Amino acid sequence: MSAASSKQKTNVATLKDALRQYWGYNDFLPLQEEAMSCVMAGQDSVVVLPTGGGKSLCFQTPAVCLDGLALVVSPLISLMKDQVDTLRSCGVPAAFINSTLSEPEKREIADQIRRRELKLVYVAPERLLSEQTLNFFGTAGISLIAIDEAHCISAWGHDFRPEYRGLRVLKQRFPGVGIHAYTATASEQVRQDIAEQLGLNQPRMLVGGFDRPNLSYRIRRASGKFQQICEVLERHRGESGIVYCISRKEVDKTAAGLAGLGFRTAPYHAGMTDVDRRKNQDAFIGDQVDVIVATVAFGMGIDKPNVRFVVHAGMPKSLEHYQQESGRAGRDGLEAECTLLFGAGDIVTWRRMLDDSEPSAREGALRSLEAMHDFCTSVACRHRAIVEYFGQELDGDNCGACDVCLGELDLVDDPITIGQKILSCVLRLEQRFGADYTAKVLTGSQEQRIVQAGHDQLSTYGLLREDGLRTVRDWIEQLVGQGFLEKSGEFNVLQVTDAGQKLLKREAEPQLLRPAEKQKESRTVAADSWEGVDRGLFDLLRTMRSEKATQQNVPAYVVFGDAALRDMARLRPSTLDRFRNVKGVGEKKLADYGQEFLEAINSYCQQQQVTQDVAPTIVAAKPKPSRSGVNASSIAAFELFRQGATIEDVAERMNRAHSTVAGYLSDFLRYDNIVDPSPWVAAGVVSRIEEAIGQVGSERLQPIHECLGGEIGYNEIRIVATCLNNREQ
Repeated sequence: MSAASSKQKTNVATLKDALRQYWGYNDFLPLQEEAMSCVMAGQDSVVVLPTGGGKSLCFQTPAVCLDGLALVVSPLISLMKDQVDTLRSCGVPAAFINSTLSEPEKREIADQIRRRELKLVYVAPERLLSEQTLNFFGTAGISLIAIDEAHCISAWGHDFRPEYRGLRVLKQRFPGVGIHAYTATASEQVRQDIAEQLGLNQPRMLVGGFDRPNLSYRIRRASGKFQQICEVLERHRGESGIVYCISRKEVDKTAAGLAGLGFRTAPYHAGMTDVDRRKNQDAFIGDQVDVIVATVAFGMGIDKPNVRFVVHAGMPKSLEHYQQESGRAGRDGLEAECTLLFGAGDIVTWRRMLDDSEPSAREGALRSLEAMHDFCTSVACRHRAIVEYFGQELDGDNCGACDVCLGELDLVDDPITIGQKILSCVLRLEQRFGADYTAKVLTGSQEQRIVQAGHDQLSTYGLLREDGLRTVRDWIEQLVGQGFLEKSGEFNVLQVTDAGQKLLKREAEPQLLRPAEKQKESRTVAADSWEGVDRGLFDLLRTMRSEKATQQNVPAYVVFGDAALRDMARLRPSTLDRFRNVKGVGEKKLADYGQEFLEAINSYCQQQQVTQDVAPTIVAAKPKPSRSGVNASSIAAFELFRQGATIEDVAERMNRAHSTVAGYLSDFLRYDNIVDPSPWVAAGVVSRIEEAIGQVGSERLQPIHECLGGEIGYNEIRIVATCLNNREQ
């Protein structure tokens, strides 16, 4: 064995020992060994690993193995604090230097660095690049330099930050020290730009797989968007999640609506004060709120592993952003759900927001936007589409974790004929109109402009009347996304492509879908990740974790992650030696928490007569309930109705029409399952309406109205009928 090979083997063994001792892991994740070996050898590197792929460990683990201090460049204060808290909880001496520290605290950290007591220190690029800071670290015995969120250095990256450009000086100021760039999302162009901007010396490019198999992707046309968001949250009651909205206004409205339904939620956007943003972010990280509703201003560097769902209440502006934002779910490797709700107006909104961009930047942004739109309207496997966009391939024919592969979407039986009808209509309209107009012609609209143009006389007029405007409009977008049609010019006029000409000759076949009438049974990874877990014990341990985190003023996951708690509730160890086998339990956490958690496990198992130290068994997950019939606007009135306010009172206070507020009241009665209509309808009127319902039933309001001789209004009838239905259920 050569000296180099022997040293490499020794390094790997040393790294494994550190992983086991500090983090409780027995082996490397994909590409971690290669990335860590580069650090140990002092070879520059650019490492691209998806969120949840263990990027931080790629430099943290070598840092505890090498002599000296690891210097970590990080763009966000929140990220620094989270990572340092986590490192300290694992027994790794680490610190950060930023504006949140007092002068005495900064001096103490400087003294610790001089005494060689720290293994890692985190610092922002602006602070690091000051001459005073560079001179100080020049005498600190730097072992490695890690640049986190490295895509920020590239103008081609999706979160470019000009202050990162100055990091090129590090290669000159720290000769002989390996520099390592880490990011979750970077195309080939961005990777090369990172290396060039940093002046790296023949860096090793390590690119992991972009697929996140533990994430289930679902894409839905927005239809009653707020209710669609609620359905996701209902499936994850009490779990952490993020809802992304395009605008600040939508963030505030959605957050208020969800809070009105009892969800523990908080907003986050750039229009809030720094104090309020920080407070809400800390509440989310610390599990004081379950759901953060935010613009894309939220998320980069949030090291929260137990996010169980991400909802996009609008189309992101690029697949890079979508991969990064949806990737904040399931960082602990457990199952997580990613739902994207998009509407035709989303792309228009983003185009308007890009109008102020530099022409060169706007051109690239528009291309990214079109790629994102194609992703939303396609009917290909979501996992495959993402990895192929980043230049990789997906193994297997079925990912088993997206709406397409799970069969949750129905494909039409004869897509060629439907496609031909649509393309023929585009040609008969002389390729001069957009998607909306074309869909209206195909569905037989009597709009004045269509009749005046004589397009109601076309042979394709009304050909798809039975399918409905919305469905036909979706099919047009799907044909665009699959390359049979294209949009041209300022007004997005439809034109038939070469592929479309082949479809007209039946030489090509599109895939056209319509929403499934009934969602099919989904095969996800959820059952596997809960296999053998005692849910009662898990909840008990989760409560203990929360109490410990509150006492120590750290996020709950710093104590133990969800994966560790599930493993405890699965293995149910009876001794400290067996507790050591729990995934994510290193020596420091074993010493800090092992005895207390072990006593809780033993006590629970004895009380519940649960067997310990046994192989796991499958426990079927229980479906979560769902509620329907509410929207964000109506929820604002709920508390007023709970106080007994009348429709007139609420209409005046909210400045809404009487009929609109009557609809809010109907939503409230159904949602709160109200059975007594007396706060809103006089007792004598209630009796008359109930008697009429007894005669004609409650399926339709008009027969009740007629039975009452037209003397009682529809609002009163609706209130009483709803309460009566609630009572019977």
